[in-house]
Amino acid sequence: MKFSNWELLGGGLLVSAWVFWGAIMSGNVLVHVDEKSIHASLRLAEEADAAPTAAAKGPVDFGNALPLLAKADVEAGHKSFKKCETCHTGVQGGPNKVGPNLWDIVGRDKGAAPGFSYSSAMTGAEGNWTLEDLDKFLASPKDFVKGNKMTFVGLRKADERAAVIAYLRTLSPAPKPIP
Repeated sequence: MKFSNWELLGGGLLVSAWVFWGAIMSGNVLVHVDEKSIHASLRLAEEADAAPTAAAKGPVDFGNALPLLAKADVEAGHKSFKKCETCHTGVQGGPNKVGPNLWDIVGRDKGAAPGFSYSSAMTGAEGNWTLEDLDKFLASPKDFVKGNKMTFVGLRKADERAAVIAYLRTLSPAPKPIP
């Protein structure tokens, strides 16, 4: 018996549809799908899609790391500081790199590391680097000092910022006390 090309194509499509339908049915039998988790996942995805528009309206709040500072792990801060070492040094008398040397940064005037050429935004920043200011700056450098040249997006996790701040405190001959 000889079949035409149209009959072969139709038979192939029919068999493919049966295989596809059989795979779906087998999957439904083998894996139970919880409808509540699907709706929760969809809601989280919608919230994630809406997050960039909320961030565009104002600075993002990543929480306050200072309550975590007393219990912060200095060694974990040293490990996280490796991200900073691409552009900064933390050695006494060390050179400035793309960013200034961060030795004894806590309590130092903003935009005042010797020998470093700061942006006008950073030289215009008033006051000293307090623990609170370091927390806000590390959370989002662009939001804390608008117009600065730092390209790092920040550390979103409060515990990581607390650890880095605890480590930065140790980069001093006389570490500043934790309030």
